[in-house]
Amino acid sequence: MATRANQELLHTNKDLPKLIAPQADDWQFKISYETAAIFFCLHLSAIYGLYLCFTSAHWATIIHGLVFLEAALLGTLAGAHRLWSHRSFKAKLPLQIILVIFQSMGGQYTVLNWAKDHRIHHKHSDTDADPHNSTRGFFFSHVGWLLVQKHPEVKRRGASIDLSDLKNNPVVAFQYKHGFAFIVMFTYVIPTLVPMLFWGETLKNACFVNILRSILCQNCTSMINSFAHAFGNRPYDKELRATENMAVTLATLGEGFHNYHHVFPWDYRAAELGISRFNLTLAFIDFFAWIGWAYDLKTVEYDVVAKRAKRCGDGTFIELEPKREMHSKDKLEFDSAYARFY
Repeated sequence: MATRANQELLHTNKDLPKLIAPQADDWQFKISYETAAIFFCLHLSAIYGLYLCFTSAHWATIIHGLVFLEAALLGTLAGAHRLWSHRSFKAKLPLQIILVIFQSMGGQYTVLNWAKDHRIHHKHSDTDADPHNSTRGFFFSHVGWLLVQKHPEVKRRGASIDLSDLKNNPVVAFQYKHGFAFIVMFTYVIPTLVPMLFWGETLKNACFVNILRSILCQNCTSMINSFAHAFGNRPYDKELRATENMAVTLATLGEGFHNYHHVFPWDYRAAELGISRFNLTLAFIDFFAWIGWAYDLKTVEYDVVAKRAKRCGDGTFIELEPKREMHSKDKLEFDSAYARFY
């Protein structure tokens, strides 16, 4: 039986017309000058941090930045995205704590904020109810949407997005309650202190190289909204703007199989057959599944994928043979052959 809260959410949107993508009205966005100034300063600082990487930063500081960058991406993409936005697998408490800390390293708000925007994005993709509507152009979908007030449709349709599972999750709720402290501590303070305390890096180098790391994390994640909605093939559904983009896959540890993901968002692999050669987020989840901290991994059968691609794709889908039942060695060769197409 639906709860009163769910009934109210359904009532909120019952009379709203369906938005058909791609769609964008002539709404005049209001720039948030404070946010724009912060973004400008952070990106300028990141450029200086890149300069310091080539002039004075210790090699260990650079490696440290790369490690923290990968951790932040995993927290965002395995945690905020695949686990909490799509519930494509389940995680035990230790893994949830790891993921929420990693996600906090990226400086992309809290898991609850991130997941709400992402659920709206999937429900109303490439329309005015999509927070980063790609119909408005590359810059808007990449970073512009963060610099302006939300479109009224985002607020209106977002009111009916069910976040009860996240609000009832103690780990997610705790991070949300202390969101500012989490972001300051894990995005800026701790990553800056580590190089200073462990190998005597200067405050200037540690600070600006870390800002470079955080800005790289944000821009890599944003590539999914911009590049992967503009460039690439659409083998699973040609009507969707989401594409398969290898550059995005490499930059985001496996999130560039975006046409597939929009067709089958509940698949924890976020790609057909996993494509584990490039899907490091999948490898991360599989490792924790192996030790028992991740479970109930949801996937889509190959035959379902192939039928959808034949029916709706742009013709770039390649169906592989043989169709016979395979032993483990054959399955490995099958997956390797498939990966070559990417």
